[in-house]
Amino acid sequence: MSSFKELWNLEELDEKPQVIVFDLDYTLWPFYVDCEVTPPFQVVKDVVLDRNKHEVKHYYEVLPVLEKLGNEGYELAIASRTGEVAGAKSLMNLFGWMPYFKEQNIQIYPGDKKRHFDNIQRATKVPYNRMIFFDDEWRNIRSVSELGVTCVYVKKGISIAELKRGFEEYKLKNSIGS
Repeated sequence: MSSFKELWNLEELDEKPQVIVFDLDYTLWPFYVDCEVTPPFQVVKDVVLDRNKHEVKHYYEVLPVLEKLGNEGYELAIASRTGEVAGAKSLMNLFGWMPYFKEQNIQIYPGDKKRHFDNIQRATKVPYNRMIFFDDEWRNIRSVSELGVTCVYVKKGISIAELKRGFEEYKLKNSIGS
């Protein structure tokens, strides 16, 4: 596991991003919540289980990433296209993530992610060019990048290294023309 001591110096950014947005499926957890696990979910002896008693886990570095960003004062958001809204929110709660997200910043429903970002932008009042978005699907990256959001394709889930790469891409994108 990486260490936050290895992370970027946020003071190097002339203008920091204000909102960090994550997809859920294959970005924060290694499955599709609508078809690879079965709600309802429960915690038994500190382990999250689905209806079939299969263990449900998130990517290893998710909690340290959320803690770091939350402690640094970033506003966090979710943009997910899943139709399994209740199951996704249940897992977020059982994994202990809800304190890091305001309810209006949790956008979970099918459709083009531009709509998710319109709602996040309206709720936060933050311009798109001050957002970073992490997702595992190129179609979402392409669509949302048209809004001016710094989009980061993650192949194997969020990690400290991917977070650092996202901030580096944000810095590069926002230093052009400065």
